Amino acid sequence: MQIDIVTLFPELLSSPFKASILKRAIKAKKVIVNFHLIRDYAENKQKKVDDYPFGGGAGMVMKIEPIYRCISQLKKEKTYDEIIYLTPDGEQLNQSISNTLSTKKNIIILCGHYKGVDQRVRDHLITREISIGDFVLSGGELAAAVLCDSIIRLIPGVLGDESSALTDSYQDGLLAPPIYTRPAIYKGWKVPKILTSGNTPEIEKWREKQALEKTKNTRPDLMNNQN
Repeated sequence: MQIDIVTLFPELLSSPFKASILKRAIKAKKVIVNFHLIRDYAENKQKKVDDYPFGGGAGMVMKIEPIYRCISQLKKEKTYDEIIYLTPDGEQLNQSISNTLSTKKNIIILCGHYKGVDQRVRDHLITREISIGDFVLSGGELAAAVLCDSIIRLIPGVLGDESSALTDSYQDGLLAPPIYTRPAIYKGWKVPKILTSGNTPEIEKWREKQALEKTKNTRPDLMNNQN
């Protein structure tokens, strides 16, 4: 997979890809991540990439020209499965979306800033709009890091144990059950006896029950989605 991130502030994105699972995925060549500075595609002398909104109002709007030039240049070099714009009013990211995107070969992610991008970018260049939640950030860079992490960890061969991702919360529409590790007793707090029994079928039944109860109590909306 190749992910091309179009941004005004690539320095906000460098750190997440230099540690842990994302670093290992890049080193193992499971994914290629490139950053493209939008200012490099601004043709005016001042490298201006934003302007005041037509009709007035507060804030600045990212101009269409440099974004168009950047994306057009990338599309000349390869075919992209999705061109994603990160925006608070996009479809809300969930595990199903991450699963789908992890199967793609090439993706462009556009990070907005200021008040966002000229609507014509969204109307004519973008194939999918995604939000990481019902809140507003200063820009799309942190959201891009979240989206990339959720996708890359699902690529075959990235996790040491590929079955690990299959037991994550939301993969089966439920929250994951409680998990424990050694020691079995700490300050008098005990691990549930069933987990140290070695009875795998009963352990799986316990985990399923715990997942159902946790989801029902914490996220009952997920239970409704299964009906």
